Amino acid sequence: MVRGYLPVVNTLAKGLDIRLGHRVTDIIKRSNGVNVTVEGGKTFSADAAVITIPLGVLKSHTIRFEPKLPDWKEKAISEIGLGVENKIVLHFGEVFWPNVEFLGVVADTSYVCSYFLNLHKATGHSVLVYMPAGQLARDIEKMSDEAAASFAFSQLKKILPDASPPIQYLVSHWGTDANSLGSYSYDLVGRSHDLYEWLRAPIDNLFFAGEATSVSFPGSAHGAYSTGLMAAEECRMRVLERYGELDRLNPLIYEEASQIMVPLQISRL
Repeated sequence: MVRGYLPVVNTLAKGLDIRLGHRVTDIIKRSNGVNVTVEGGKTFSADAAVITIPLGVLKSHTIRFEPKLPDWKEKAISEIGLGVENKIVLHFGEVFWPNVEFLGVVADTSYVCSYFLNLHKATGHSVLVYMPAGQLARDIEKMSDEAAASFAFSQLKKILPDASPPIQYLVSHWGTDANSLGSYSYDLVGRSHDLYEWLRAPIDNLFFAGEATSVSFPGSAHGAYSTGLMAAEECRMRVLERYGELDRLNPLIYEEASQIMVPLQISRL
Protein backbone atom coordinates (compact mmCIF):
# COMPACT_ATOMS: atom_id res chain seq x y z
CA MET A 1 0.00 0.00 0.00
CA VAL A 2 2.33 2.70 -1.30
CA ARG A 3 -0.08 5.54 -0.51
CA GLY A 4 -1.36 3.99 2.71
CA TYR A 5 -4.93 3.01 3.54
CA LEU A 6 -6.50 6.41 2.85
CA PRO A 7 -7.33 5.76 -0.84
CA VAL A 8 -9.01 2.48 0.16
CA VAL A 9 -10.99 4.13 2.96
CA ASN A 10 -12.05 7.05 0.75
CA THR A 11 -13.20 4.70 -2.01
CA LEU A 12 -15.25 2.53 0.34
CA ALA A 13 -16.75 5.61 2.05
CA LYS A 14 -18.09 7.23 -1.12
CA GLY A 15 -21.80 7.99 -0.81
CA LEU A 16 -21.98 7.00 2.86
CA ASP A 17 -23.02 9.14 5.81
CA ILE A 18 -19.87 8.90 7.97
CA ARG A 19 -20.00 10.42 11.47
CA LEU A 20 -16.57 10.97 12.99
CA GLY A 21 -15.99 11.82 16.65
CA HIS A 22 -18.94 9.69 17.84
CA ARG A 23 -17.60 7.19 20.40
CA VAL A 24 -20.25 4.56 21.16
CA THR A 25 -21.28 3.95 24.77
CA ASP A 26 -24.42 1.78 24.48
CA ILE A 27 -25.89 -0.65 21.95
CA ILE A 28 -29.49 -1.56 22.77
CA LYS A 29 -31.07 -4.34 20.73
CA ARG A 30 -34.84 -4.48 20.39
CA SER A 31 -36.99 -6.89 18.41
CA ASN A 32 -37.86 -4.12 15.96
CA GLY A 33 -34.52 -2.32 15.77
CA VAL A 34 -31.28 -1.17 17.36
CA ASN A 35 -30.48 2.02 19.30
CA VAL A 36 -26.86 3.16 19.43
CA THR A 37 -25.93 5.87 21.94
CA VAL A 38 -22.70 7.87 21.74
CA GLU A 39 -20.81 10.06 24.18
CA GLY A 40 -22.86 13.18 24.80
CA GLY A 41 -26.10 11.21 24.86
CA LYS A 42 -27.12 11.34 21.20
CA THR A 43 -28.87 8.17 20.01
CA PHE A 44 -29.08 6.73 16.49
CA SER A 45 -31.81 4.23 15.59
CA ALA A 46 -31.82 1.62 12.83
CA ASP A 47 -33.43 -1.67 11.81
CA ALA A 48 -30.13 -3.51 12.32
CA ALA A 49 -26.46 -2.81 13.02
CA VAL A 50 -23.10 -4.12 11.88
CA ILE A 51 -20.72 -4.25 14.85
CA THR A 52 -17.06 -3.74 13.93
CA ILE A 53 -15.81 -2.82 17.40
CA PRO A 54 -12.11 -3.76 17.81
CA LEU A 55 -11.48 -6.86 19.92
CA GLY A 56 -9.58 -4.85 22.53
CA VAL A 57 -12.55 -2.55 23.07
CA LEU A 58 -14.91 -5.53 23.31
CA LYS A 59 -12.61 -7.07 25.93
CA SER A 60 -12.63 -3.82 27.95
CA HIS A 61 -16.46 -3.82 28.20
CA THR A 62 -16.49 -0.03 27.82
CA ILE A 63 -19.49 -0.37 25.48
CA ARG A 64 -22.66 -1.61 27.16
CA PHE A 65 -24.83 -4.10 25.29
CA GLU A 66 -28.49 -4.45 26.25
CA PRO A 67 -29.42 -7.22 26.61
CA LYS A 68 -25.99 -8.53 27.56
CA LEU A 69 -24.14 -10.58 24.96
CA PRO A 70 -24.75 -14.33 25.33
CA ASP A 71 -22.17 -16.46 27.12
CA TRP A 72 -20.87 -18.07 23.91
CA LYS A 73 -20.16 -14.62 22.44
CA GLU A 74 -18.42 -13.46 25.62
CA LYS A 75 -16.36 -16.66 25.59
CA ALA A 76 -15.12 -15.86 22.09
CA ILE A 77 -14.24 -12.29 23.10
CA SER A 78 -12.39 -13.54 26.17
CA GLU A 79 -10.50 -16.45 24.62
CA ILE A 80 -9.28 -14.96 21.33
CA GLY A 81 -5.79 -13.58 21.90
CA LEU A 82 -5.00 -9.91 21.34
CA GLY A 83 -1.53 -8.78 20.34
CA VAL A 84 0.20 -5.40 20.29
CA GLU A 85 2.54 -4.32 17.49
CA ASN A 86 3.41 -0.67 17.12
CA LYS A 87 5.08 1.48 14.50
CA ILE A 88 7.81 3.99 15.16
CA VAL A 89 8.28 5.86 11.91
CA LEU A 90 11.73 7.41 11.45
CA HIS A 91 12.23 9.93 8.65
CA PHE A 92 15.86 10.56 7.69
CA GLY A 93 17.54 13.25 5.66
CA GLU A 94 19.15 10.66 3.41
CA VAL A 95 19.16 6.94 2.74
CA PHE A 96 22.14 5.14 4.31
CA TRP A 97 20.77 1.59 4.53
CA PRO A 98 20.79 -1.30 2.02
CA ASN A 99 17.98 -1.65 -0.52
CA VAL A 100 16.20 -4.52 1.23
CA GLU A 101 12.63 -4.86 2.49
CA PHE A 102 13.49 -5.56 6.12
CA LEU A 103 16.33 -4.96 8.56
CA GLY A 104 16.16 -7.45 11.42
CA VAL A 105 17.21 -6.89 15.02
CA VAL A 106 18.64 -10.13 16.46
CA ALA A 107 19.03 -10.46 20.23
CA ASP A 108 19.70 -13.05 22.94
CA THR A 109 16.01 -13.06 23.93
CA SER A 110 12.77 -12.68 21.99
CA TYR A 111 11.93 -9.56 24.02
CA VAL A 112 13.99 -7.18 21.88
CA CYS A 113 13.92 -9.11 18.61
CA SER A 114 12.19 -6.88 16.07
CA TYR A 115 12.72 -5.39 12.64
CA PHE A 116 12.67 -2.24 10.53
CA LEU A 117 10.44 -1.97 7.46
CA ASN A 118 12.15 -0.12 4.62
CA LEU A 119 9.61 2.26 3.07
CA HIS A 120 12.20 3.70 0.72
CA LYS A 121 12.12 0.52 -1.35
CA ALA A 122 8.38 0.88 -1.99
CA THR A 123 7.78 4.64 -1.83
CA GLY A 124 11.09 6.37 -2.53
CA HIS A 125 10.91 8.21 0.80
CA SER A 126 13.85 8.00 3.21
CA VAL A 127 11.82 6.30 5.94
CA LEU A 128 12.33 3.27 8.15
CA VAL A 129 9.55 1.91 10.38
CA TYR A 130 10.53 0.13 13.58
CA MET A 131 8.00 -2.62 14.44
CA PRO A 132 8.18 -3.69 18.11
CA ALA A 133 5.67 -6.34 19.22
CA GLY A 134 4.50 -8.13 22.35
CA GLN A 135 5.73 -7.00 25.76
CA LEU A 136 8.37 -4.77 24.18
CA ALA A 137 5.64 -2.84 22.36
CA ARG A 138 3.67 -2.48 25.59
CA ASP A 139 6.72 -1.21 27.47
CA ILE A 140 7.57 1.29 24.74
CA GLU A 141 4.04 2.70 24.98
CA LYS A 142 4.91 3.79 28.54
CA MET A 143 7.63 6.06 27.11
CA SER A 144 7.24 9.50 25.67
CA ASP A 145 7.24 9.64 21.88
CA GLU A 146 10.71 11.20 21.95
CA ALA A 147 12.05 8.40 24.15
CA ALA A 148 10.40 5.76 21.95
CA ALA A 149 11.99 7.24 18.83
CA SER A 150 15.37 7.34 20.59
CA PHE A 151 15.01 3.68 21.55
CA ALA A 152 14.16 2.73 17.97
CA PHE A 153 17.19 4.66 16.72
CA SER A 154 19.40 2.90 19.26
CA GLN A 155 18.23 -0.43 17.84
CA LEU A 156 19.04 0.76 14.33
CA LYS A 157 22.52 1.78 15.46
CA LYS A 158 23.14 -1.84 16.48
CA ILE A 159 22.67 -2.80 12.83
CA LEU A 160 24.15 0.29 11.21
CA PRO A 161 26.60 1.97 13.64
CA ASP A 162 27.11 4.98 11.35
CA ALA A 163 23.40 5.72 11.02
CA SER A 164 22.53 9.43 11.09
CA PRO A 165 19.72 10.51 13.47
CA PRO A 166 16.17 10.98 12.14
CA ILE A 167 14.85 14.43 11.31
CA GLN A 168 11.23 13.47 12.13
CA TYR A 169 9.41 10.66 13.89
CA LEU A 170 5.89 9.37 14.45
CA VAL A 171 4.86 6.84 17.11
CA SER A 172 1.71 4.70 17.31
CA HIS A 173 0.05 3.61 20.57
CA TRP A 174 -2.31 0.80 19.53
CA GLY A 175 -2.25 -0.89 22.93
CA THR A 176 -3.39 2.17 24.89
CA ASP A 177 -5.44 3.98 22.25
CA ALA A 178 -9.00 3.99 23.62
CA ASN A 179 -10.36 3.28 20.13
CA SER A 180 -8.33 0.08 19.65
CA LEU A 181 -6.72 -1.21 22.90
CA GLY A 182 -4.62 -3.63 20.86
CA SER A 183 -3.40 -4.34 17.35
CA TYR A 184 -4.66 -7.69 16.07
CA SER A 185 -6.08 -11.05 17.12
CA TYR A 186 -4.26 -14.37 17.34
CA ASP A 187 -4.91 -17.96 18.47
CA LEU A 188 -4.11 -18.62 22.12
CA VAL A 189 -2.43 -21.96 22.78
CA GLY A 190 -5.03 -24.63 23.44
CA ARG A 191 -7.99 -22.54 22.25
CA SER A 192 -10.22 -23.47 19.33
CA HIS A 193 -9.93 -21.62 16.03
CA ASP A 194 -13.74 -21.82 15.93
CA LEU A 195 -13.80 -18.86 18.32
CA TYR A 196 -13.44 -16.53 15.31
CA GLU A 197 -16.63 -17.95 13.84
CA TRP A 198 -18.41 -17.56 17.18
CA LEU A 199 -17.40 -13.91 17.31
CA ARG A 200 -18.69 -13.38 13.77
CA ALA A 201 -22.04 -15.14 14.32
CA PRO A 202 -25.02 -12.71 14.29
CA ILE A 203 -27.29 -12.12 17.27
CA ASP A 204 -30.72 -11.45 15.79
CA ASN A 205 -30.33 -8.01 14.16
CA LEU A 206 -26.73 -7.45 15.30
CA PHE A 207 -24.11 -8.53 12.76
CA PHE A 208 -20.41 -8.75 13.59
CA ALA A 209 -17.35 -8.09 11.43
CA GLY A 210 -13.67 -7.23 11.77
CA GLU A 211 -10.32 -8.99 11.60
CA ALA A 212 -11.02 -10.87 14.86
CA THR A 213 -14.11 -12.44 13.24
CA SER A 214 -12.21 -13.75 10.20
CA VAL A 215 -11.65 -17.50 10.14
CA SER A 216 -9.43 -17.41 7.06
CA PHE A 217 -7.55 -14.11 7.50
CA PRO A 218 -7.45 -13.14 11.20
CA GLY A 219 -5.11 -10.33 12.16
CA SER A 220 -5.26 -8.70 8.74
CA ALA A 221 -6.93 -5.81 6.94
CA HIS A 222 -8.25 -8.09 4.20
CA GLY A 223 -9.81 -10.27 6.93
CA ALA A 224 -11.63 -7.22 8.24
CA TYR A 225 -12.70 -6.28 4.71
CA SER A 226 -14.03 -9.71 3.78
CA THR A 227 -16.04 -10.17 6.98
CA GLY A 228 -17.40 -6.65 6.55
CA LEU A 229 -18.80 -7.61 3.16
CA MET A 230 -20.38 -10.75 4.59
CA ALA A 231 -21.93 -8.90 7.54
CA ALA A 232 -23.26 -6.13 5.30
CA GLU A 233 -24.94 -8.67 3.01
CA GLU A 234 -26.43 -10.58 5.96
CA CYS A 235 -27.72 -7.29 7.35
CA ARG A 236 -29.21 -6.30 3.99
CA MET A 237 -31.03 -9.62 3.68
CA ARG A 238 -32.38 -9.28 7.23
CA VAL A 239 -33.82 -5.82 6.52
CA LEU A 240 -35.34 -6.94 3.19
CA GLU A 241 -36.91 -9.91 4.93
CA ARG A 242 -38.41 -7.70 7.62
CA TYR A 243 -40.11 -5.49 5.06
CA GLY A 244 -41.29 -8.40 2.92
CA GLU A 245 -39.06 -7.54 -0.03
CA LEU A 246 -36.71 -10.50 0.09
CA ASP A 247 -38.12 -12.03 -3.08
CA ARG A 248 -37.49 -8.85 -5.08
CA LEU A 249 -33.68 -9.05 -5.02
CA ASN A 250 -31.29 -11.91 -5.56
CA PRO A 251 -28.96 -12.43 -2.60
CA LEU A 252 -25.24 -11.85 -3.09
CA ILE A 253 -23.55 -15.00 -1.81
CA TYR A 254 -20.27 -14.12 -0.12
CA GLU A 255 -17.80 -16.67 1.14
CA GLU A 256 -14.63 -15.58 2.83
CA ALA A 257 -12.47 -17.94 0.79
CA SER A 258 -13.79 -16.48 -2.48
CA GLN A 259 -11.36 -14.48 -4.58
CA ILE A 260 -14.11 -11.85 -4.93
CA MET A 261 -13.87 -11.23 -1.23
CA VAL A 262 -10.21 -10.24 -1.26
CA PRO A 263 -9.45 -7.99 -4.24
CA LEU A 264 -6.47 -6.60 -2.33
CA GLN A 265 -4.16 -8.62 -0.13
CA ILE A 266 -3.55 -5.82 2.38
CA SER A 267 -0.71 -6.35 4.82
CA ARG A 268 -1.25 -5.21 8.40
CA LEU A 269 2.29 -3.84 8.29
